[in-house]
Amino acid sequence: MKLDKLSVDRKALLVNLDSYVFGTFAEIGAGQEVARQFFRVGGAAGTIAKTMSAYDMTFSDEIYGKVGRYVSRDRLISMLNHEYTLLLERLSTKRGEDTTFFVFADTVAAKGFKGGGEYHGWLGIRFQKEPKGPANDIYLHVRMTDKENVLQQQALGIIGVNLIHGAFYYRDDPEKFIAGLLDDLTPARIEVDMIEFSGPEMVGIDNRLMSLKLLQHNLTNAIMFAPNCKILQPSEVLYKKPVLVERGSFRPVTHINIDMMNGARAQFVQEASIQGLEPIVLFEITLKNLLASGAIDDLDFLARADTLSALGHNVLISNYSEYYRLTAYFRRYTKEMIGMVMGINTLLQIFNEDYYIDLEGGILEALGRLFAQRVKLYVYPMTQNAYLKYVETTDLNLAEAQMSDLPELVTAQEVRVLPHLKHLYAHLLSTKSIEPTEQFTDEFLKIFSRDIYSKIGAGDKSWEDAVPQAAAQIIKERSIFGYKG
Repeated sequence: MKLDKLSVDRKALLVNLDSYVFGTFAEIGAGQEVARQFFRVGGAAGTIAKTMSAYDMTFSDEIYGKVGRYVSRDRLISMLNHEYTLLLERLSTKRGEDTTFFVFADTVAAKGFKGGGEYHGWLGIRFQKEPKGPANDIYLHVRMTDKENVLQQQALGIIGVNLIHGAFYYRDDPEKFIAGLLDDLTPARIEVDMIEFSGPEMVGIDNRLMSLKLLQHNLTNAIMFAPNCKILQPSEVLYKKPVLVERGSFRPVTHINIDMMNGARAQFVQEASIQGLEPIVLFEITLKNLLASGAIDDLDFLARADTLSALGHNVLISNYSEYYRLTAYFRRYTKEMIGMVMGINTLLQIFNEDYYIDLEGGILEALGRLFAQRVKLYVYPMTQNAYLKYVETTDLNLAEAQMSDLPELVTAQEVRVLPHLKHLYAHLLSTKSIEPTEQFTDEFLKIFSRDIYSKIGAGDKSWEDAVPQAAAQIIKERSIFGYKG
């Protein structure tokens, strides 16, 4: 969809000339870059009641209260609470009848003289949709990727203007709101990996769909949410934690998906290097999978998310088709062990050289990146018939001679790869970078999500035996995945 774009200067001027909009700017870190944009274009007296910045920690704590981390959601919310209360106390009687008040706040860690660390920040706006109306919040987390401090400041100022403008003029058009965050910016400069809308006039907005739009508009490569549908900020969840992740379509989630994770987790928690640490367990869906039918169906996305959430699982949606890119993403936040849960069909695809034609080092480079730092693949077994059928229907070019002595149950130990990759595969097995899942349930080996999906649409009630009860209940209650009742 092509959307009309306004320059950041034009946006700031439109807000300044709006006689109904008036508020406060409170900024900590990277200068008062957002307020500066409004001063620079002229007419700021019509918009800005006050600007302030409490850089010293003692001053900041005296004003906003103490928090564990200064660049955090908690600090942002305390800033919004304090400044919004003051704004209403001082101005609601004088001009509350014809003014929609707002407070913009940010707390940011930009590149300093010492360098190092993560360059990121929290930005938020509390605003009224109409005079004397209730307060509504929009806040987001950004990662700044420019190499110079002045460029990070500039990017922060731009996205702050885009957020304020969007809150007042695009709030009822999610597509324009999200796309507008990148006006006068590029994804190479700034990433928005979390966004949340709240307030009595925002109840119709599903934050998971808004987060999905961040992915669609290239504002981020991954989003995460909890079983209660709350949007999670990745660095808060993954920081210094071991990670165990299972990728799938989950259309629908079935007993075999849960059995795969349970078996892998039983082995993962026994790893000596993570003793005493509680792993983060994630079920991941790629954006490519959501686009498999040509376009993202919001209801289909929510159906998958809701059934996983009903089982108590965190959900990750990512734009990382290759596993080595997914592990690199986790490495932003943790140095602890990473476990990947998969079936044999996925393992065979990892050893398919066609996937790596765009890499200069081909499959060797891809596997080098994947297994570089404490990564292990936990591989769920497959029946011989399913294995042979899969190999036959995919372009893996495995000779028939390799298939002649397969056991009835094929584990990671018996997987066959192309002859010139056999020694590489054997090395990964011997170093336990690839490990068979020891615990599995025989009766679940015949479950395939695509077959269960077909049965749901066809009204074949046997699908219920393959789906966890909590997920099946949601499927029937909401008539999702083609269920007709």
